[in-house]
Amino acid sequence: MTFQPQYAPVVPAPQWSAPPMQQQPTQVVSVVTTTQSPYTWTTGVCDCCTDMETCCCGLFCFPCMQCQTASRHGWCCCLPLLDCCCIVSCVLRSSIREQHNIPGSCCDDCCKIWWCYPCVWCQMNREVKFRNRAPATTSVVTTQVTRG
Repeated sequence: MTFQPQYAPVVPAPQWSAPPMQQQPTQVVSVVTTTQSPYTWTTGVCDCCTDMETCCCGLFCFPCMQCQTASRHGWCCCLPLLDCCCIVSCVLRSSIREQHNIPGSCCDDCCKIWWCYPCVWCQMNREVKFRNRAPATTSVVTTQVTRG
């Protein structure tokens, strides 16, 4: 007896018809950014009357206002009390400018502080108070799903 291999009949593979392709939902993300004027001081050096609280605090208790300004900026509140030769004032003003991208120079800061010391401190207090109250940048992200 001889062994004869048995072959299965060749059956063609079924033809699958793929369903028509459908586009997957897409996601569109829109980012809207609004900025609160980061490139200028919110008030001028002589705009003391725009914020009467700061004006009165600077007039009646100037060292308290200085300590409040330093504290709001994240510095030690007692640092302004050590301000001999206006060094602390110049460095604080420069730090506020850099944090809020306000143009200027160390020379400009020192000159303003030298000639308008109380007014500049009132301006720094208003700036720190206003900037800490409202965020400088607000981003709104919206998502929309569309079917095509």
